[in-house]
Amino acid sequence: MREIRIILGDQLNRNHSWYKQVDSNVLYLMAEVKSETDYVVHHIQKITAFFLAMRDFADWLDATGHNVKYFRLHDHAHPNFTSLVSAIVQDCGASHLSYQEPDEYRLHKEFDTWSELLPGVSVRCVSSEHFMASRDAVQVHFKGKKQWVMESFYRSMRKKYDVLMEGYEPLGGKWNYDADNRKKIPLNTVIPDPLSFHNATDGIPAMLKSCGVNTLGEIGDTLIWPINRVQALELLEYFCTHLLTNFGHYQDALHPTEWSLFHSRMSFALNTKIVHPLEVIERVEQAHLANPEEITLPQAEGYIRQILGWREYVRGIYWAKMPEYASLNFFNHQGALPDWFWTGKTKMACLKHAIDQSLQHSYAHHIQRLMLTGNFASLIGAHPDEVDRWYLGIYIDAIEWVEMPNTRGMSQYADGGIMGTKPYVSSANYIQKMSHYCGNCAYNPKNRLEDDACPFNALYWAFYLRHEESLKKNPRIGMVYRNIAKMDADTRNSIRQKAGALLENLNQL
Repeated sequence: MREIRIILGDQLNRNHSWYKQVDSNVLYLMAEVKSETDYVVHHIQKITAFFLAMRDFADWLDATGHNVKYFRLHDHAHPNFTSLVSAIVQDCGASHLSYQEPDEYRLHKEFDTWSELLPGVSVRCVSSEHFMASRDAVQVHFKGKKQWVMESFYRSMRKKYDVLMEGYEPLGGKWNYDADNRKKIPLNTVIPDPLSFHNATDGIPAMLKSCGVNTLGEIGDTLIWPINRVQALELLEYFCTHLLTNFGHYQDALHPTEWSLFHSRMSFALNTKIVHPLEVIERVEQAHLANPEEITLPQAEGYIRQILGWREYVRGIYWAKMPEYASLNFFNHQGALPDWFWTGKTKMACLKHAIDQSLQHSYAHHIQRLMLTGNFASLIGAHPDEVDRWYLGIYIDAIEWVEMPNTRGMSQYADGGIMGTKPYVSSANYIQKMSHYCGNCAYNPKNRLEDDACPFNALYWAFYLRHEESLKKNPRIGMVYRNIAKMDADTRNSIRQKAGALLENLNQL
């Protein structure tokens, strides 16, 4: 075998140029390895979904005539890719080794050593042919700027790919309809059932247990997530047909019983490269243009912004700022997450629902992540490393390049404002405004210091009191500090004391 080509679990792109021609001198190598299952404690559905999608992809390669060698986790004792690749190169006598650009910095650094480790072997890195902007596009776009606010980058991408455009101007005359997409969802709203698949787990949960892999969350007899291109496109079509009509209106809404709402849940298929972002964007744009009265522009633009703008933007942040980004801790937070982040056993209704559904489905939508779990983690001063590990482990779509900027940057403000212009924290008022949780909660969202007061309230004001020197000059939160300035010393002390008592008893909340 002359050439070995490595395919990672998040590189399942059937349309990659590698596969245009069958070459008997090429061996495709895929493997389930412990370094990937163990670098954080992952949700069992996340590992199962990756392995099922990888196995399906290997079967497709084999069916289309390519040479493929696939290692299941219990087939080998190699701890990481380097060990396995070195052995296979030697066994096959390969003279060439190729891999697609890894999306995680740790794998990028590991693979970058192969040229030295494998003397006499030509090692080549190629594009994954997936993203719509280069790794350095965001850095180039914001050169010389202190804050890298997504909106201008998003507009440049709209122009580059001619998405929702009329010539040089945005379709409808506005670039962004975010202000129209912040509605609370009425409780009597009819929400279509989420499309679920019934993929047999192929013995993966039992294999993980036998191999000593620690996991979190739960899994049934089948997996509901798409594991191949056919299923991913079916999920996209279901979204455009049944959900897109209300997506924009309620994309920020929180619901006390429903877990999927009008979200597409395409992120796993996108982040494993089963589908390409442009085909998703073009399908949503086409759905709007074909039926603009039902699928209005705010619905389509709100969704497209998440992929064409936000997804490409966070990847650019990641590659521009790593590896330093992984250690940023602007507030010097040192706290731990409460135990119930792993069980859902809390009396706070909003957090209980968000965590329960995360454990059940390995999924929560962006506002549940940002303004519930992320908001609470910020208010209690949890260390960004611990928050990163939790998000990276629990969510099926979490790969470090997309998880870390969203968590450490946008959610925790640990980067000091590179991504966000202010900390994304709130009191109970926001949660009550966007949800129906508070009516069935043990805590009162109107109270701040009483025994039954919602913990978000005292923790919110204590957060801003604690970080006054760092934040008081930020123009986006001037109102907060004007309100604090009106508080007398006794009120401030009472807030600090209440917050201190909450922090000492987090596991009992």
